[in-house]
Amino acid sequence: MRRDPQAALHALQAMELDHLRRVRRTVDGYAGEAAITRVLVDGRELVNFCSNDYLGLARDPRLVAAMTEAATHYGVGAGAAHLVTGHTREHHALEEELAAFTGREAALLFSTGYMANVGTVCAMANRGDLVLQDRLNHASLIDGALLSGARFSRYQHASVDDAARRLEGGDERGRLIATDGVFSMDGDIAPVARLATLAKKKNAWLLVDDAHGLGVLGRRGGGTLDYDDLSPADVPLLVGTLGKAFGTFGAFVAGERDLVDFILQRARSYIYTTAIPPAIAAATRAALKVVRDEGWRRERLKALIARFRQGATANGITVADSTTPIQPILIGDAAKCLAASGALREAGYWVSAIRQPTVPPGTERLRVTLSAAHTDEEVDGLVTALTTVLAPAAGR
Repeated sequence: MRRDPQAALHALQAMELDHLRRVRRTVDGYAGEAAITRVLVDGRELVNFCSNDYLGLARDPRLVAAMTEAATHYGVGAGAAHLVTGHTREHHALEEELAAFTGREAALLFSTGYMANVGTVCAMANRGDLVLQDRLNHASLIDGALLSGARFSRYQHASVDDAARRLEGGDERGRLIATDGVFSMDGDIAPVARLATLAKKKNAWLLVDDAHGLGVLGRRGGGTLDYDDLSPADVPLLVGTLGKAFGTFGAFVAGERDLVDFILQRARSYIYTTAIPPAIAAATRAALKVVRDEGWRRERLKALIARFRQGATANGITVADSTTPIQPILIGDAAKCLAASGALREAGYWVSAIRQPTVPPGTERLRVTLSAAHTDEEVDGLVTALTTVLAPAAGR
């Protein structure tokens, strides 16, 4: 952008004209005692269908109690980076429990999922190496590749064949394949098993960012790898976030002990930032126990996903091919997408309008996300509202 006092204003006006300007809405509070499925915004109660609180844990009283007790002991901030004085007993215990949960030797806590991906990719890739990524990967994986200085290539979405073609030839320097486990805007599951086979054949590292799979997929909530019955040897690098199914905040990378220690030494986004508050770590430890012990939450979520999809299909609403809590509805136009989101909000339902640069132009969509804390009536009500809002666009 030119150094011109009016440049930012002109850019904002252009975004407004293209229906791409983002606006924050302030949540005043929540209705109910133990979920964020009903939010209070501008004096109105809305049913929230755009959070990532997949298991309904963000306001769980057990997590609140664990956080409160730890805050009483440690205070509200870590006070420093992990490598200075910010690494408390709560952080250390959480890392050990995350490693056990994912079946790995070690785990390393990061302050955000973005920082975990950027830090891990930059640690693992040097100039002259190759980083190969799915075209629809999360922005943090893409930015990590760009910041690493490595050669960067993106294969067609979920196409292992295209990934293999892009690995043909070239030298045998470092190679890193990175993919989302569950794609955040489409809700589909990556072909991780086939990517693991390819990575082994081509002597490449494989990194899976399972932000939207951990806690949700698999018999025990182990995520995409649990879903596909894959071992840690199949996927050496696993990144997970804690602010989605686990209901708290932060992220981690897990793998073999020496590999995780190497990332600790190299990841600038780990070394040069303050640790998450110890109280958050304590709350996450409580969340891990719930995820392990209460499999009914995953079963409830599966039932609600099926209910939504069946209701939408029965009412002529085209939904994406997703069996996860992420259920996108393609609109294909930014203005229409914003209008549909606004009409749903007027009807009492909060559903985000997703536009570029998050998704490519022409693939604008409503992104419905489901939680185990939703009721059958809330899901049915959303289907009814969607049917009304989308009817004009369908010519009905």
